[in-house]
Amino acid sequence: MAPSIALRDFDAVLFDLDGVLTTTRAVHAAAWKQMFDEFLLTWDKQRGSKNSPFDDQADYAAYVDGKPRQAGVRDFLASRGIELPEGQPDSSSEEESVRGLGNRKQLLVDAHLKRVGVEVFPGLIAWVRELREAGLSTAVVSSSRNCAAILACAGIVNLFDTVVDGDAALELNLPGKPAPDTLLEAARRLGVSPQRAIVAEDALAGVEAGHADGFGLVVGVDRGGQAARLAAHGANVVVDDPHAAARPPPSRRSGLFRGVVRVADHQWRGGFRKSPSRQQKPSW
Repeated sequence: MAPSIALRDFDAVLFDLDGVLTTTRAVHAAAWKQMFDEFLLTWDKQRGSKNSPFDDQADYAAYVDGKPRQAGVRDFLASRGIELPEGQPDSSSEEESVRGLGNRKQLLVDAHLKRVGVEVFPGLIAWVRELREAGLSTAVVSSSRNCAAILACAGIVNLFDTVVDGDAALELNLPGKPAPDTLLEAARRLGVSPQRAIVAEDALAGVEAGHADGFGLVVGVDRGGQAARLAAHGANVVVDDPHAAARPPPSRRSGLFRGVVRVADHQWRGGFRKSPSRQQKPSW
């Protein structure tokens, strides 16, 4: 039976930023690749080793996507058997430390944003507007410390009731995704229970965070052919195309998605189950 997911079942939607609302996922992936490849080239040359370069699809998804910057540096380097000192928040971008490499990557992102600006996914922004018109609260929950600047540059700050980003996590001493703490903080600020909130994420760490603390629905946005992995990490449904989220004029009785949605293998508490042999489409 096709799943039916109604807005009346929820009070809020919590969105990741990069790759969900904005196209900056590609910007971050390119910056990570440039930084890590340059670092590994120097590292190998000095030590006579031979590490494989950073893969902006597989390594990005597995080690850095959705995580705080320093965690991404640590996790990727660990995959290559490399351990560096932590460094300081103001470590030079030339320093071979976790913080130094993170700051080097940040300079690359800043330069790109200044040169090119920020693009949003129009269909998904239209959906955010419709959700707000339907009476739902909206929030951005991102590990990025660029979040406020990106939202302002994109001109969409006013579409969200609260923002919990990397700076807020640092100030409140909250662990980043895949821990659910930043999502829980957003729900607390909105005054909604996790069970009445939807989490929309494109990162494995993000869907894991939403699944970890019993949010009402975890939506995986598949941007890189990783639908099965998003489902395995906790997404209840996986949307092939984020533009599919936009619908005709909303009401509390509207369904959430248009287009193909894959339902994860585990049962969703809302009452539908995936057929093991075929994809399913939502009914309205």
